[in-house]
Amino acid sequence: MTVGFSGEVAEFYAKFRRGYPEPVLDFLQEYFALSPEDSVLDLGCGTGQLALPLASRVKAVIGMDPEPDMLRFAREAAGECGVRNATWVLGADTDVPALGTLLGPKSSLAMTVVGQALHWMRHGELFRDLLPLFRAGGGIAVIANGTPLWLQDTAWSRALRTCLEHHYDTELTASCGTADGDRLRYAQALQGAGFSDVRSTTVSYTDELTFDQVIGGLYSAIPAEQLPAADQRPAFEDNIRKALPHDNAFPEQVDVSVLVGRAG
Repeated sequence: MTVGFSGEVAEFYAKFRRGYPEPVLDFLQEYFALSPEDSVLDLGCGTGQLALPLASRVKAVIGMDPEPDMLRFAREAAGECGVRNATWVLGADTDVPALGTLLGPKSSLAMTVVGQALHWMRHGELFRDLLPLFRAGGGIAVIANGTPLWLQDTAWSRALRTCLEHHYDTELTASCGTADGDRLRYAQALQGAGFSDVRSTTVSYTDELTFDQVIGGLYSAIPAEQLPAADQRPAFEDNIRKALPHDNAFPEQVDVSVLVGRAG
């Protein structure tokens, strides 16, 4: 059921994973004509980075994730920010048909959003399973929330990648669904599943990360079984610190890609 985002990894995820800029939410609201009467599904919701800000724009949000610890942190965050219209459901993409049965034959989701998680899913089957669940004008949004920290086109990112490849003795090439080829493949699959008006937009901004944010973001992406043990982390972090340029801030260009399609 899980993909390794349990225990401390979920804690790092909740603390260090970046949220989504407001223009992304504005685009989704306009494209799907979201209203206070609508319900949306955040599939692979993690600790609520998308579900929680979406909650203020619709009637109800269903946050669905295969990892119980992710849902625990999402539920805690919802309580802290006063979100009362979010429901947290344990489940994966393969459970969407069962969710559809639960919602009933007149299911009318306004949107399903998948944020930085589709690379874990069988997207072709998922798109077909989701198609009948939407109201008129509803559909799916697949969001890539920037290039992974170790694959960016900066000196510090290349140094980080080299250090990680040496530590884990493997080449790091997985784009986590953020590469142009991934987006094209997803767009073609949406069209093949019967979605229309398939298009994409990109919201870009610059940011500066501290070393702690780099490490925290990294720990949020390492499967639990590969996460350095607590007593090994000082040495692990020291090796990375020595490999990176000796700056206090690490700049990044964040390109948030939003791919959308309508049902019917």
